[in-house]
Amino acid sequence: MADACGVDFGTSNSTVGWSRPDRSALLALEDGKTTLPSVVFFNADEDAVYFGRAALANYLAGNEGRLMRSLKSLLGTSLIDGQTEVMGRALPFRTLLAQFYGELKRRAETAAGQTFDSAVLGRPVHFIDDDPVADRLAESTMLEIAQEVGFRHVEFQYEPIAAAFDYESTIGGEELVLIADIGGGTSDFSLVRLAPSRALDIDRRDDILASAGVHIGGTDFDKYLSLSAVMPMLGLGSSLKNGSDVPSSYYFNLATWHTINLAYTRKTWTQLQDVLRDAGERDKLARLLDLVTQRAGHWLAIKVEEGKIALSDAASVALRLERLSGTPTLDLTRSGFDQSIDHLIGRVSDTVTGLLRDAGVGAHEVDTVFFTGGSSGVPLLRERIGALLPAARRVEGDLFGSIGAGLALDAVRKFG
Repeated sequence: MADACGVDFGTSNSTVGWSRPDRSALLALEDGKTTLPSVVFFNADEDAVYFGRAALANYLAGNEGRLMRSLKSLLGTSLIDGQTEVMGRALPFRTLLAQFYGELKRRAETAAGQTFDSAVLGRPVHFIDDDPVADRLAESTMLEIAQEVGFRHVEFQYEPIAAAFDYESTIGGEELVLIADIGGGTSDFSLVRLAPSRALDIDRRDDILASAGVHIGGTDFDKYLSLSAVMPMLGLGSSLKNGSDVPSSYYFNLATWHTINLAYTRKTWTQLQDVLRDAGERDKLARLLDLVTQRAGHWLAIKVEEGKIALSDAASVALRLERLSGTPTLDLTRSGFDQSIDHLIGRVSDTVTGLLRDAGVGAHEVDTVFFTGGSSGVPLLRERIGALLPAARRVEGDLFGSIGAGLALDAVRKFG
């Protein structure tokens, strides 16, 4: 058994992998499940902190408190050095990330029955697009947090490369593979030569032809589905009596996971009351104010995410929004969703095209596209990537576990 583990800290879900003979690499982190949703809930009634599914359940049960999700999105941004108010106390965002990371380590060690001092940490190809300084800051922040919670020896690996290692353990011959890792916060790609004969090589740099990434993922798909289909019910796009538009910032904050709490400030609540008085469609603004008063923005984001997931398997879905006044039912369609995210998918497609160009590889030379990441199931995304590589076969990995399993294999190479 390996002495080190692999940690996949994801925007939406996290896993920890540990190589063991004849056993799954992924450790059980919550109720026998190998994924721990990257969510923290501060329960004000109990003065307690909950993580993962328990955090979501506490929030959805209506307990008073503060829900935090998409924690990884803080890395590399100016917010990481800021703080937020939780249960009347100032909580630095770095401390928040350390709380979750420490819980992830503790649960992994409990499941393994041993401590982990060494780890390979997964990271996206780019934490922040087109900003090398912010990218280095994000990695150094992640390193500091990992060391703070007890990982004394740390190495990093690109997440799509880790997924490649996992896929390599299943093949019988050499393949040129495009790894498409579409997570909650980023879309990352690597073009890699894989083969069983190469699997034990410590240095795989010559096998990695190119890597590229863009800061677009599942939370962005949620955001634009919400803005196009849900937020108009709350007044987005409507006008004030003087003919000017209702400010859109309220809606963008509510549609973006890590800014939802900005809608709950006293200043915003006061502004919304003023907007309501001047609104041309008062029923919609009253619904928005009621949502903010309930602090139900995270609930609404969860409902939108549920709708997005359902549209992967259905052409339409009826989304019941029972906590909105009037309890409306919203009909979401696959075609409407596709239209709302078309500009994002275009940027993802451009990233793949640029990767092939940089590698000097023709589309016909790629043998396989390996899809992983919880957001890789979006039909429009698969369709566009498939169209770029029409001769390549499409393989679906463990959407939530391939990276953690691959990081576990890499931990054996790096630490023994």
